Amino acid sequence: MPQKSSKNIYVTQPSLAPLEEYTGLLTDVWASGILTHNGPKVRELEKLLSEKLAVPHLISVTNGTIAIQLAIRALGLKGEIITTPFTWVATASAITWEGCTPVFVDINPATFNIDPRKIERAITKKTVAILPVHVFGNPCDITAIEKIAKKHKLKVIYDAAHALFVNYKGRSIMRYGDISATSFHATKIFNTGEGGACITDDGALFNRLKRLRFFGHNEEKEIVDDGLNGKMTELHAALGLANLRYADRVLEKRKKIYELYRTELGRLVGWQKFDPKSYNYSYMPVLFKDEKELLRVEKALNAQNIFPRRYFYPSLNTVPLFNSGRMPVSENIASRVLCLPSYHGLTGKEQKKIAGIIKKVVHGA
Repeated sequence: MPQKSSKNIYVTQPSLAPLEEYTGLLTDVWASGILTHNGPKVRELEKLLSEKLAVPHLISVTNGTIAIQLAIRALGLKGEIITTPFTWVATASAITWEGCTPVFVDINPATFNIDPRKIERAITKKTVAILPVHVFGNPCDITAIEKIAKKHKLKVIYDAAHALFVNYKGRSIMRYGDISATSFHATKIFNTGEGGACITDDGALFNRLKRLRFFGHNEEKEIVDDGLNGKMTELHAALGLANLRYADRVLEKRKKIYELYRTELGRLVGWQKFDPKSYNYSYMPVLFKDEKELLRVEKALNAQNIFPRRYFYPSLNTVPLFNSGRMPVSENIASRVLCLPSYHGLTGKEQKKIAGIIKKVVHGA
């Protein structure tokens, strides 16, 4: 029996710059007396992120959920929005909060992303948009989705909460669709504690997003739109500026963590299919043969103070709030997928211990 560790190992931990670097940036904030309202740190973070991602228009917001809501509102959408049931609840709840109806389409069992072959049969006269998710940072079939959207005159909003720093066909994945919404939550590979952004190539949409983020005010502070309070604070932006300096190191470490798990577990578990050139290794999902095996593994890991997480469970179509009929592939994947610990401070020794517990449970079965 392996010795129980006194240290808890969670599915993730925030990647943080040295505290003194953050507090150094806070000195500027204290000196300026500006805490919010599009302050200098917010503008600097937006500029640096735009440059790093090579995108023309990026607006920071309070969180990734607000980013989706602002995208829906900026596009003036009212009706049905096609999305995936294999995602965090915020994807669907943002749709309902904006007075629209989520319509679920099942997923591809290999990529875990929405299956474009099933989208057209879900389109009705009420459909106004498609809202796909780049699940675990894995790009959707963008070519197929945008072909369908163009054919049916639908808007496309990408939930790119997991997909920061991913490139697709030679440019940032954030530049596809009408708007991409991303998250800077503490669990993401780049974080501002809480935060997010909307990215678009459309200048007019960008200007409307800026108005909507600040109560509908224009540059002259006139109320010209039906906005909300979606502003990022200077405190969050300062954390983002400190963390951004270390983003490349975080990406490199996540990839190494994936490679070690892959070496240790091999064919013992299933793996998400992705193109290594278009992936950021932001999560560590593995598939077990069935839910019973997953639960045995989870129990064994928990007994050693190791806490993986079932992303994304349950499949949202089975949640009473959204109940919309069977989605067999999503339900199956959701019952078998477990995200293993993956974060900057995770050691190879800890990974091997996790893999060893999984091997013992699976082989013992």
